Amino acid sequence: MTSGILPTALAGFGTGLSLIVAIGAQNAFVLRQGVRRQAVFAVVGICAASDAVLIALGVAGLGAVVTAYPDALTVVAVAGGAFLIGYGVLAARRALRPADASGLSTAGRTAGSVRTAVLTCLAMTWLNPHVYLDTVLLLGSVAADRGSLRWAFAFGAMGASVLWFTGLGYGARLLSATLARPAAWRVLDGLVAATMLVMGAMLLARAGSVAG
Repeated sequence: MTSGILPTALAGFGTGLSLIVAIGAQNAFVLRQGVRRQAVFAVVGICAASDAVLIALGVAGLGAVVTAYPDALTVVAVAGGAFLIGYGVLAARRALRPADASGLSTAGRTAGSVRTAVLTCLAMTWLNPHVYLDTVLLLGSVAADRGSLRWAFAFGAMGASVLWFTGLGYGARLLSATLARPAAWRVLDGLVAATMLVMGAMLLARAGSVAG
């Protein structure tokens, strides 16, 4: 059994990474915060810790509860969809207003801005039903197939989350020189806006189809 721990953990790492790296609202937000160098540690920590909690709950069997109450995911989808659309509209506004586009001039952000970033990250993470489907249901069910090694698989997936969000949040500052130009920052905000609006619309459409 001991000899199978490392291969199982690596399998969990690869599976978790394949789910996390997909372009989505959470990754777009972490990237933007990383470029702005604002509350990066808190945002990365929230994303990684949230994934760890959800993966652990999935391995512990919460997936069966989520499956038994699909209406709960519908409520989360509606709230998350509305939130993402609202955030997308704000990002689109920044992209269309050059005066607000340069996020690199905001190094001296107040505690209020950091608090806003933390609350936004929490909402973007926990109001996204895809998080529950990917971490709780999918990773939980795959880990269950590993039997007594399921927690090795889970820790591997958690490690992938930590590595990805740390690299994305702190690696984003390498783009600072490029995004020092307002036009480049507007492009980034435009991409963030498009991602948020599309994801939000998809969540609302899915919630409507399930409710109907």
